[in-house]
Formats: sequence, structure tokens, C-alpha cells
Amino acid sequence: MDTQPLYDLAPLARLMLLGVVLALGPMAWVWLRSRQAEPVQRLRLLTLVTLFLTFDLVLFGAFTRLTDSGLGCPDWPGCYGSASPVGAKAEISAAQEAMPTGPVTFPKAWIEMIHRYLATAVGVLIMVLAITSTMARRQIPVSLWWPWVTLFWVCLQGAFGALTVTMKLFPAIVTLHLLGGLALLALLRAQSVAYAHALPDARGPVGVSSGLRLAMVAVFALLWVQVALGGWVSTNYAVLACRDFPTCQGSWWPHMDLREGFSIWRELGQARSGDSIPFPALTAIHYVHRLAAYVVLAALLWLAWRLWRVDGLRPAARGLVLLAAWQLLTGLSNVVLEWPLLAAVSHTGGAAALVVLMTGLLTGSRTAQRTPASLSSPMPQPSR
Repeated sequence: MDTQPLYDLAPLARLMLLGVVLALGPMAWVWLRSRQAEPVQRLRLLTLVTLFLTFDLVLFGAFTRLTDSGLGCPDWPGCYGSASPVGAKAEISAAQEAMPTGPVTFPKAWIEMIHRYLATAVGVLIMVLAITSTMARRQIPVSLWWPWVTLFWVCLQGAFGALTVTMKLFPAIVTLHLLGGLALLALLRAQSVAYAHALPDARGPVGVSSGLRLAMVAVFALLWVQVALGGWVSTNYAVLACRDFPTCQGSWWPHMDLREGFSIWRELGQARSGDSIPFPALTAIHYVHRLAAYVVLAALLWLAWRLWRVDGLRPAARGLVLLAAWQLLTGLSNVVLEWPLLAAVSHTGGAAALVVLMTGLLTGSRTAQRTPASLSSPMPQPSR
């Protein structure tokens, strides 16, 4: 009996060609909008467009995962060796007939392939950014580190996307793929800020105290930990382990198996022994994420309060408050409404928006150099 290989690079050229075609639209729009602008303005606009499309890609990736479409095409990069589900009609029909609600159906195959098409288009745009930044390096005082590291990172994301399929939604790989997508957003945001600071009329980074700068870094680190915990909840399908709020299963400290829940290297739905993962392990995954959410929510509001007192950072403070409220609302909706698709995708979107906002905050500010009081004020005269 013939089996479909997990890796089939035959449709790769056609997939890349389709990515180029999809990327031509955003590139043409940027060229029309900025054909009379300076190179740095054009690159900044292209970076912002790529950032927007990457944000959409992250949301569509969440939609793909939450609709159980991650294995809609069980090989990579094509679909049963074809560049689209149209060419795999016979194979998909056979799989769908065998398992009508299984991982391979026509709707799921299209969702999975559309995600790959969008990812390829984003990769093409990032490649264009790296090449054009290099070509304009004499005119733009921005380090080439950002565009080329971003290009390397999107290639790494592609590799993790392939592993997500070929390792059958292995939870650790899927979580790393999610974190990699958010890291790509952070790189693009940092790149856009660097181009903004290179504009002729740029105001430059906002000066902040060393204490506030340290607070930003600490809150950003907490945010990444929480995103990783949230990804672990989603990839292990542990959202409904607690269906009440603020307690879990009617208890403030439900029965949990922390060791099994946070055993990283294991198959989806399995414990380390190979048996089905126990429910207390899923409870541990969910409840640790919820407890950490309280800490991160308080940290975001505290940071927003501190930012409000700095000229130029009040918009960021408002954004933190609004996104913290959004995350609380969508996270609560996932529990009490039993994980509706809209709330789940929105929760991922809120996390992505927080990463973008915090990255912009860190790259758009710097520690202010304080003048010692002994140098900024006249020396007191001795009394006679």
C-alpha cells in the first residue's frame, strides 16, 4: 500500500510562485503611495504593511489550529503532493469518506493551505525588505541587522511550520511555532521603529528613567512567559479543564498534576508513558495560566500607571489598559462560554497586539542621561 511522504518538495516552486503573486499586491500599493518619498519612508511603509499582514497571519494561524485544520493537508509544503487541494481531490475525498469528522476534509485542507499561502507571501515581503534595505544602505542610517535577522527568523518559522505538520501537532513544536510568530511581529515592529527614527523630521526616542526602563523589560519578560503558558493551554486543548470562574471545578486550588501537565516532550493527548494524558494534568496547564494572568494583568496596569506620567508615552499607557481589559474579557469568555472560536482567536490577537505594543515601547524609548545636580545648579556660597 502506497503511503504519502511527509515531505514532498515537488510543489515548492509553485507555492513560492504563488507567494510572489500574492506579495505583488502589497508591494504595488506601497510603491504607489510612496513613489515620490525618500527610501527610508518607503521602507518604513513596506515594513508596516508586512507587520500588518504578519499580524493577520498569526490570527489565521490561530484560526487554523482552533478549527483542527493543522493536519488538513498531512504533508508539507503541498497537499498530497499538489500545490492546492484541487489537485488532491481524490486523496482528500478518500480521507473524508473514511473519517467525515477527521483531520482531513476539504474545508480543513483549504484552511491549512491558505495559511501556507499567506505565510509564503509574508516571507517574500520580508525577503524584499532585506534586499531593498541592503541596496539603500548608503542612504539609510539603519543597521542591516534588523531586516536580515527578520529574514532568517521567517525561514526558521517555515521550518517549524513544516515540523508542526510532520510531527502531527506535537504540543512543544506547535507552541514554539506560535512563539516564533509573535517574535516575528516583534522583529518587524522594531524594524519599523528604527526606520521611523531615521526619518528627516523624526523626534527620536523618548527619554525615560532607568527604573521605568527596567520596569518595561520586566513586564515584557512576564508577558512572554504568559504567552508561552497560553500557547501550552491551547496546543494541549486544556481550555475547558476549568469551566467556572474565578474558581476551578468549584475549588480555589483544584486537584492538579503539575509534573505531567508540564512534561514538555510528549505526543498530543498523551502522557510521558504513552497513556492518555490525565485530566488533573490538563487542569494544571489551565490553572497555572490563569494564576499567571492575574500577575501579568496587575503588572500591565502598574506599568500603564507609570507610563501615564511621562510625556509622549500616554498613548502607550492607554493601549496597555485597553489590551489588558481585552485579554481579561476574551479569556473569561473562553471559560464561561466554553471556548467560542471568536473569543479564542481574539485572545490570541490581544496577546499579539501586546507584543507589538511593548516592542514599540522598548525600541521607541531610551534611558535618559541625567545631569548631576552639582553640575546643573550653582554651587551654594558659604555664609559669612
